Amino acid sequence: MIVVTGATGNVGRPLVEALAAVGEQVTAVSRRPGGTELPEGVRHHQADLADPGSLRPALDGADALFLLFAGELLTGERPVRELLDTAGSAGVRRVVVLSSQAAETRPQAISHAPLRALEEAVRASGLDWTVLRPGGFGSNAFAWAESVRTRRTVAAPFGDVGLPVVDPADIAEVAAATLRGRGHAGRTYELTGPAPVSPRQQAQTIGDALGEPVRFTELSREQARAELLRFMPEPVADGTLDILGEPTAAEQRVSPDVERVLGRPPRAFADWAMRNIVAFR
Repeated sequence: MIVVTGATGNVGRPLVEALAAVGEQVTAVSRRPGGTELPEGVRHHQADLADPGSLRPALDGADALFLLFAGELLTGERPVRELLDTAGSAGVRRVVVLSSQAAETRPQAISHAPLRALEEAVRASGLDWTVLRPGGFGSNAFAWAESVRTRRTVAAPFGDVGLPVVDPADIAEVAAATLRGRGHAGRTYELTGPAPVSPRQQAQTIGDALGEPVRFTELSREQARAELLRFMPEPVADGTLDILGEPTAAEQRVSPDVERVLGRPPRAFADWAMRNIVAFR
């Protein structure tokens, strides 16, 4: 059995679907009650990773765990080691953890120190581990959905700075492959899209998918920071803007790892936009 934490998110949801589609026994874990929207045969378990004991019942009979820490758990103290010990004592032998490209590309950044600590704990856990380090998510464009629906406008900073954003569906497929297959233990995969794409280009791509023009408005860093601080802690907002505005060469590089694992190229942002265009109509 495979346990998937963060099972209702942009990566967890398609991961659960991908595993269920090939007949795996799956337990989907989320902090909120749910389960009605899960594929047939998938068990739901409500747990909070801040309390490792709450996850323990979901781990009975499991041999693999997809581990995703998100939100406030990445900005404060996290009982990661206790959770990994709990998993190991329950019989879990393989863990796949979702980290971030910036854990490698910005080793001194305060914003990504928690993810570096998470990776270190996973590597020291005694379990077979795989680390996934995606770059920026294509699904971050959902932040523009309301302004596109109502005003056909996208507002973002650094309009012409391109990054090879990755489709969460590709992250999910790579996660499924590493949870199910052999040869991935002890490996770290960097996950990107097939080419850098700027915010201005993303706005145009969404407009193409709609069949209507979408106007791009460039925000200053200060304006963008004010928006991010509405839902991000200050170090995370500043770290995000550093990547978006002044990416390193490594952050703009297209990684071969999606194709290496899946045997096909990563999906382009245009593919993500077409699949999710209903959110922008």
